[in-house]
Amino acid sequence: MGRSLTMPEFKYTGDLRPERIGPTRPIPDHIPKPDWYFTGVAREERFPRFGKAVEEIRESCRLGRRVLDLAHAAVAPGVTTDELDRIVHEATVAAGAYPSPYNYFNFPKSVCTSVNEVICHGIPDRRPLRAGDIVNVDVSVFLNGWHADLNETFLVGEVDEAGRRLVRVTHECLMKAIAICRPGTRYREVGDVITRHAHANGFSVVRAYCGHGTGDLFHCAPNVPHYAHNKAKGVMKEGEVFTIEPMICEGSYRDRTWPDGWTATTEDGKRSAQFEHQLIITKDGAMLSNAWHVVAGVGGATAVAAGAYGSHGLTHLQPIYRTMYDTANKYHLYHGGFLMALAPFARRPNWVGGLALAGTVLFSGSVYTVALKEDRAYGKAAPFGGVLLMAAWLALAIS
Repeated sequence: MGRSLTMPEFKYTGDLRPERIGPTRPIPDHIPKPDWYFTGVAREERFPRFGKAVEEIRESCRLGRRVLDLAHAAVAPGVTTDELDRIVHEATVAAGAYPSPYNYFNFPKSVCTSVNEVICHGIPDRRPLRAGDIVNVDVSVFLNGWHADLNETFLVGEVDEAGRRLVRVTHECLMKAIAICRPGTRYREVGDVITRHAHANGFSVVRAYCGHGTGDLFHCAPNVPHYAHNKAKGVMKEGEVFTIEPMICEGSYRDRTWPDGWTATTEDGKRSAQFEHQLIITKDGAMLSNAWHVVAGVGGATAVAAGAYGSHGLTHLQPIYRTMYDTANKYHLYHGGFLMALAPFARRPNWVGGLALAGTVLFSGSVYTVALKEDRAYGKAAPFGGVLLMAAWLALAIS
């Protein structure tokens, strides 16, 4: 199965070229399936509606977060995007869920992987990732009748400063847009916020693809354009569920689709990055239903213990790190304490909050890396992160 070895005449815009696509992976009989599994066409989406079962949606989103984290852990030079598809497919099915992209309007894989100039909807294939690439992994899962949809762009090996800046600004665009979401906000305002920040940094905003409602349907109303001066209708209301997923480009925002009918690339071959969150509007604002969550505070003590043992302590304590990470996954608690940092920052947004944030990033990232990749060089940051985090909480307590 997959692309022909002989490519049709097509003017590719960048250096990326399609490779052979691996075989379609099976879905066990016991997994509940959406209508497009059988026909390749999402007929139910012809009748838009909002999904409002908040707890069920959040459970699906927690699974999506966990699956995306597993894919992220595998991103490295030499790894194929088809391997990322295998990881996503197997993790989703093992959790009793259906990978939403599978056979959606005949999409042949379980995840979208978009490399460099690919804006979105890249089909996983046998091309190995290369150092310097950026790759977006777009995970969607269908669990107990509810869809979760999220994506992030990752760096592969050492990426140049321009690429890192593109990824950073794209994430900032998403977070600035989320900050205005609350009952009464007009959907068209999301694009104004994103465009203002992207243009201020010299980037453009894709117009052909937008955020969307989701829930018991994969894609439905409302449409959430990411560009300024759009004509999106409606205002946000409590209980509405939708995604914001800006695609930001180094050059032109215009896209060109490959002959496979899915892969959308920039028209000038320059890079594009994307981040996506699924939001639930509450009476006070917006709930990030697939964001990072907090892990137990024992993390800081563990990091300090590792520091006491020195660099060799990282080897001795790796089983503890691995247990912490597995426990976090089991209870849907990710990345070692980002919310622990946000608490002091919210109450005292000065050097105390900054200290907490720095400590959290150092510690949680180190535990994550040591546990999954046995990277001791990166893991040396864990003791320093733990000390910074504990110092921030102490400063908050005595101030």
